[in-house]
Amino acid sequence: MRQTATRRKLPFVWFGAGSFVLALFAGWSSIAARIDNYHYDFLLALHGSKQPAQHSVILEIDDATLQRYGRRSLRATLARALERVAQAQPKVVAVDLIYGEAWDPADDAALARAFASAPNLVLSADILPDGQRWQLPYGPFRTFAKAVGHVHADPDRYDGVSRQVQLEKVAGRMRLWALALEAYRLSLGVEQIIESPKDLQLGQAVIPIPRHPTQGRALLILYRASGIPKISVQQILEQPHLAENLRNKVVFAGVTSQSETRDRLMTPVSTLLPMPGVEIHAHIFETLAGGKYLRQASNVAVLVVGAIFSASTAAMFALFGGWQAYLTAILQILLAHLFPHLLFREGVVFPLLAPAACAWLTGLSCAAWEYFVVRKQLRKSEDDRRRYQQAIHFVAHEMKSPLTAIQGMSELIGRYNLSEEKRKHLAQTIHSDSKRMAKMMQAFLDVERLSEGQMEMKREPFAIQDVVTVCVERVRPLGDRKQIRILLGEQSSDEVLGDRELMEYAIYNLLTNAVKYSPAETEVRVDTRRCGEELHVSVRDQGMGMDEKELKQIGTKFYRTRRAEQSGESGTGIGLSIVRQIVEHHGGRLEVTSALNQGSCFTIAVPVCRSAQTTGQRG
Repeated sequence: MRQTATRRKLPFVWFGAGSFVLALFAGWSSIAARIDNYHYDFLLALHGSKQPAQHSVILEIDDATLQRYGRRSLRATLARALERVAQAQPKVVAVDLIYGEAWDPADDAALARAFASAPNLVLSADILPDGQRWQLPYGPFRTFAKAVGHVHADPDRYDGVSRQVQLEKVAGRMRLWALALEAYRLSLGVEQIIESPKDLQLGQAVIPIPRHPTQGRALLILYRASGIPKISVQQILEQPHLAENLRNKVVFAGVTSQSETRDRLMTPVSTLLPMPGVEIHAHIFETLAGGKYLRQASNVAVLVVGAIFSASTAAMFALFGGWQAYLTAILQILLAHLFPHLLFREGVVFPLLAPAACAWLTGLSCAAWEYFVVRKQLRKSEDDRRRYQQAIHFVAHEMKSPLTAIQGMSELIGRYNLSEEKRKHLAQTIHSDSKRMAKMMQAFLDVERLSEGQMEMKREPFAIQDVVTVCVERVRPLGDRKQIRILLGEQSSDEVLGDRELMEYAIYNLLTNAVKYSPAETEVRVDTRRCGEELHVSVRDQGMGMDEKELKQIGTKFYRTRRAEQSGESGTGIGLSIVRQIVEHHGGRLEVTSALNQGSCFTIAVPVCRSAQTTGQRG
């Protein structure tokens, strides 16, 4: 029983482990990365910040500004707008435009004066294509800047969507912080960023972004669904009173014109058009200023959660099965999809595919095995149990008569003064009935011991012809009562290696079955012939026969054909099971051919003894 339970549990253990490994491989693939990214975008739209931007405003150079003032005089136009902005006294002015070289002297001078008047000015820098140098602001402009920040938004390599930003970038020997981070530092009035492997400190503010060995300090951008407020340069120049809207704000100045496609990226909140780079930087600043940060779950956490989903589902199928296991699998799948949502609300970004794949693969594989295999085994066990009960009832019924006879005869012997002849007759009858019961019980014990491999077999050479002759003589009286002729056909003198008593039981069982299920005045023929390195013992009758469906069940414990049950002949259905196991323990097989109303032929095929093979070859 314990071994059976262990065998039942073992497949679920393998399914759980295999599903876990497959799910992890799937979860770390490029396709999984795309799926997790799309799921992240969905979570950001569903659970992200719904509050409008409170700390920043975009001073945009839009299409209307470019059409009104032209592109060639853009520096002069921006200079005039920044002077108006400076009068409103914003906290910080961050310019998302790379002015790395001189242009028109008059325009450059005007822009330098505007930069000089702008409070807490932050200018932009970009890494050149060689990746080793920075394109820094033009020298006269840089002298007025309180800080220089990089403007790389780091789009995702799989789909080009900007979801995070590296807070620090290195080119050559120079490292620059992100434009939005420098703007945030100056808005707090902090002189220096204090960094550690785990976080960044800006005065009292702490940014809990650790430095990853390969990914640097990556900040997930918490985009505002309502966007960032915008005021165009044209509005500032033509309606100066609008500059008051910038008081005590962090102003990000940059190009938002749709014609400028180079500085636009798709974001999780983009609908149809990519988002301008200056707006992305403003969202980065709002993320820092809001103080709510998203952090990626560690790989260890993903492994642990995936293992829990796989192990718990497999354990339910292994221990309980049935509706409890199916319900657990469904709940695990639902929880695997809900789990990232729950963690996202707490600021943890957890991948979807890995835990969901663990739950789905383990649930489906275990459920399929439970439904198609375990249920089949349970049905077979139930059928065996039913047949076993029927056999027990039959044996109990069969034993009742001899027991009653034994009790009655023993009572006669003890109570009455019988003659010696009568006493001897009763004693013989008691002995015969007790042997019959012992054989019946032994048959049950033998089938169980053979099934469990507990019966020890002798390994001695013996002539199969002698065994056949003995069995035929024992069965002949039974055949005579039904007027059935038992014929000895071809007989081989070869030997086999094994247990003579067990083989005698097998052949005797086949002969008695042939006589029992054959009509009167027919014949049963026994042939023993050598076929190559095998010895075939065939018992052929002219009985009721079997169809193909019944042939497949022959040798199953407690199985009796429908016609055999209707014949009125007593039987338990275990005889052929014992025969099959005896033959298999001798390294052979039991073959059956039959046709309805045309008889059956049972053939025992066992290997010829090696010494006999050698003798035959020498002869």
